[in-house]
Amino acid sequence: MKGRHKIPFNHPSIVGRELEYIEDAVRGGRLAGDGPFTQRCQKWLEERCGAHKVLLTHSCTAALELAALLCEVGEGDEVIMPSFTFVSTANAFVLRGARPVFVDIRPDTLNLDEALIEAAITSRTRAVVPVHYAGVSCAMEPILEIARRHGLRVIEDAAQGLGSTFDGRSLGTLGDLGCWSFHETKNFISGEGGALIVQDEALAGRAEILREKGTNRARFFRGEVDKYTWVDIGSSYLPSELVAAYLFAQLERSEEIMRKRRGIFETYRAELEDLELQGAVRLPVVPDRCEHNGHMFYLLLPTEQRRDELIAHLDRAGINAVFHYVPLHESPMGSGFGYAPGDLPITESASRRLLRLPCYFTLGEEQQMEVIVEVRRFFVQRAKAAV
Repeated sequence: MKGRHKIPFNHPSIVGRELEYIEDAVRGGRLAGDGPFTQRCQKWLEERCGAHKVLLTHSCTAALELAALLCEVGEGDEVIMPSFTFVSTANAFVLRGARPVFVDIRPDTLNLDEALIEAAITSRTRAVVPVHYAGVSCAMEPILEIARRHGLRVIEDAAQGLGSTFDGRSLGTLGDLGCWSFHETKNFISGEGGALIVQDEALAGRAEILREKGTNRARFFRGEVDKYTWVDIGSSYLPSELVAAYLFAQLERSEEIMRKRRGIFETYRAELEDLELQGAVRLPVVPDRCEHNGHMFYLLLPTEQRRDELIAHLDRAGINAVFHYVPLHESPMGSGFGYAPGDLPITESASRRLLRLPCYFTLGEEQQMEVIVEVRRFFVQRAKAAV
């Protein structure tokens, strides 16, 4: 039952001037998309993240759909991606008639295994979609090099990655296009919300048009044309000003949010590291050259049964710890594309053994220590039972 846990897995927070800005938007008389708060968010993200162009969308799903349109993915095309991801990663391209080509993940970061990409490329491949799991970067150098050699687009699914970097560059800004999420489970939130990052300057103008229902309305508001009209395909991908107002207040406090979440991550790591040394769990891996944003802290248990037992133990203690993705290749839709259990062994193993611990801005030190104590108690009880 929702709300029955004293320590939830996630809790969306007001961190600053969210309600004040929402009131400002209402009183300003502009609630539809691309108003002042949308513009402020986009400028902030472009300047802070080194993005050529950022366009807010009503979800990260919408941003992925825009990316598929901009890359002209169509019937019979193929797009390489991990199966260990949210359904939107695949849906955005399936909606255009493309086939998702699922590639296994690395056992360390749980990201797309760059060593397997080249073998998955065919004459029908149009794009590669690296997903930065838990806000930890994929191995972007080889991915970008493979894509360059084969003439493929790189679309970063950085839904969990805002605030993370690879070699000092923001995730989402390394490929041709990137996508961020501001869903209530992310670091910076607006309830629902997302953004498309356009790094290929040649795509920027069309991105505006597709996002605005296929019209040149953005040019009209800039005074570049005397009226706007239908010039291309598109849909309504804009968020309302209420969403942007909430988001801007979060972005203003971004450094504080990041410090808190990274602190939670490091506390979990320090307090549970001995369990990893004992072989009871495996903790997240953050490679050199990668700076993470503290989005998530997970444990990999030895078996699915052990994972489920720990979830149940924490649940009885009033702590909501959860698993994550059911691999897309094992889903009913995945089987329709010809995939079957056993095709991606690392993905299947990790998904069955992974458990995510509570991690959110208002998680207090006492609450976090209670989570840690209960995790440790579980393994102590198991050890005693085995004697």
